[in-house]
Parts: sequence; C-alpha cells; structure tokens
Amino acid sequence: MIKPLVYIIVVNWNLKEVTLECLDSLHQLKYGNFRIVVVDNHSEDDSIKVINERFPGVEQIYHNKNRGSTAGYNSGFQHALRAKADFVMLINNDTVIEPDALDYLVEACQKTGVGMVSPLIFYADAPDKIWSAGAMLNRLTMNLRENRKHIPKETVRRDFLTSCALVVKQEVLERVGLMDEDFFVYAEERDYCYRVRKAGYQLLLVPQAKVWHKVSLSSGGGDSPNERYWMAKNILLFYKKHAAWWQWFFILPVRAASAIKITMRLIATRKWKSLRSFWSGLLEGLSG
Repeated sequence: MIKPLVYIIVVNWNLKEVTLECLDSLHQLKYGNFRIVVVDNHSEDDSIKVINERFPGVEQIYHNKNRGSTAGYNSGFQHALRAKADFVMLINNDTVIEPDALDYLVEACQKTGVGMVSPLIFYADAPDKIWSAGAMLNRLTMNLRENRKHIPKETVRRDFLTSCALVVKQEVLERVGLMDEDFFVYAEERDYCYRVRKAGYQLLLVPQAKVWHKVSLSSGGGDSPNERYWMAKNILLFYKKHAAWWQWFFILPVRAASAIKITMRLIATRKWKSLRSFWSGLLEGLSG
C-alpha cells in the first residue's frame, strides 16, 4: 500500500552546514513516500550549489531577497499543493529528526478532525531536555502555557504547536489558507494555530515522534537583537489581530510585566543592542 505523499519544507538563509546536517537527517527517515524542498531566502554563501551537489534529489526554490521564514514556508506550501501532496511538513534547518518520526506524525494527522501535528522537540545540546511539547492558550491573557517537565506518553491535544517541526494536512492549507507573511519570522505559527483551531480542526502533539533543535541559529541565538525585535513586534501583532476588546484588560498588565522582566534581564547581561531592538519592536508593534 502506497503511503500518503509528504512534502518536507526546509527554509535556509546562510546556514549551509546546519542545513546539510538537517538534510542528512531527513534522508534517514524510514517513511517511504516523501520529497524534500529547500527554500533559500537569498543566501549569500554557496548554499544552493553545495546542497545541489550533496543532495541532487532535493528540490530548491530561490528567493531573490530574504523574505523571512514565513514567506519561505508559504512558498513551500504552494509548491507542495501544486504537486498534490497529501501532507506538508515544516522543519527548521537547525534540527535533527528521528528516523521513524514521520511515520508517527502522518499516522496521527490522518485521523478525522485533525489538522496539524507536531513531534516532541528536545534541545540538541541537552538531548533529554524538552524544548517544546506544544502549549495551551490562556483564554483571558492569550498567553501560552507550556509544561516542559512532563513528557506525555500518548498523543494529546494542544492549542499551539511550533513551526519548528509541524505536519499540516492538505485540506487545512486549502481551507484555512497560507500563513500570514506580516509576521515575517516568529509568532507566525501562533497565528496559524489559532486560525486552524478556529476552523474546527484539532492540533495534536505526538510524543512518539522526536526532533532535536539547535535553537534560534538563524536569528543569531537567544536574546539576539534580531530575535528580540521580531518577538516583541509580532506578539503584539498577534494580539491586535485576534484579541477581543475585553481581553486587553488582561493582556496589557501581563505584557507590561513581561516587558519589564525582559528589560531587566537584558540590562543585567549588558545586551544593549538587544535592549534597543526589543523596545523598537514593542513600539512598532503598538503603533503599526
């Protein structure tokens, strides 16, 4: 019996060696019927040439400028839909995936009413420590509540799944549409998860499937200026897009406390560029 066709989308921007390691991992997958597409966001190194030489069977899509990870995902989605893929998997280029992970993910995503599924994701430099197990949404503050200490043994529902490693059903893409490119990078999956659930689909965490993540390499690492700017701006964009007027009475105090906490941390670690970027993102998010 032929398995459903899965297109795996990897977005790359100037991280040739990291992307090659990810592609090598993907080629170890036991699942038989899949294609890999690398969307290159105008890398200035020789990523395109080297990937083509090492993995000639990998398809590549080239952007003539860095359009952000969200636009990269959308290019991959569109390519997969034209190819009549049954499922599309997004996976960060700074990850390594377990060989049997895709089998578990596709099996779970085939269930009636399920729209998207995600594996259990661990830190690459602390292989037993959970980076993401999905999250639930607080109905008042719209904050995400995560539990990284407890590893679920069975498939469980979630309100949020990270785009670090995410399988999306074809009908979801056709019914809900693509990701919102206003988010550029970060929080795009929070917006998309919200829209998918609003359309009536379930989101599932599949703990039998495992991925290891090197965490924020494309943005320069945790608390880098790029990460702080886009996180600050796009979280506010998410609230402005989806929050009801009454929820702002709960959102504003929580976000203010978070801003103070982040500011104090960046001051304590003397990350002055990140601090400026963080407040620039906040102000643009508020005024944009």
